[in-house]
Amino acid sequence: MDVGVDYRRVIAEWAAKEIKPGMHVNLGIGMPTLVAGFVPEHYNVMFHAENGILGTGPYPIKGGEDENLCDAGGFPVTAVPGASFFDSTMAFGIIRRGYLDVTILGALQVSEAGDLANWIVPGKRVPGMGGAIDLAQKSKKVIVLMNHTNKSGEAKIVKRCTLPLTAPSCVDVIITERAIIDVINNELHVRRILAPYTMKDVISSTEAELHFS
Repeated sequence: MDVGVDYRRVIAEWAAKEIKPGMHVNLGIGMPTLVAGFVPEHYNVMFHAENGILGTGPYPIKGGEDENLCDAGGFPVTAVPGASFFDSTMAFGIIRRGYLDVTILGALQVSEAGDLANWIVPGKRVPGMGGAIDLAQKSKKVIVLMNHTNKSGEAKIVKRCTLPLTAPSCVDVIITERAIIDVINNELHVRRILAPYTMKDVISSTEAELHFS
């Protein structure tokens, strides 16, 4: 089942609950960008962009865009009070030194060991992997937001990734329209099943072994 607009918002809202006050957070392109809209303003979370911003704000209203202010995906953004601007070298330095508390990414596949594949399908043309490798390896917590299955109905949570890896053993939490799953010691532990899905639905659409409390 494809994730529609409502499911995307549900997933993003659950992901926002993983963010605590004062954190520095990087949001990947696509579904992860919706997360910012569910983080309370008084949390004073600083959102990081690889192109050189710490403190991105909401998307501007139509007509109010600043042509010199965009996120790493090229979309117009605003800046919150206290935001900082710097070159991409400093932006990646922040990532590589481990200063980011959370990164939230999309994925093509996640293995039961927490391996992440999210940047290329062989034979498809892509602009590049961007900062995904650095973010996945160096962030203190990595959260993946994705459909539970692909467009063909095949499981995206697998025993072993068949697509090129972005980084091994890096994912901490997987959030889909069907479940919230923690990766603990190379095992997948289902924290919550999301309505209207059932345990049977989650098991039948997952290739990897799941553990239930």
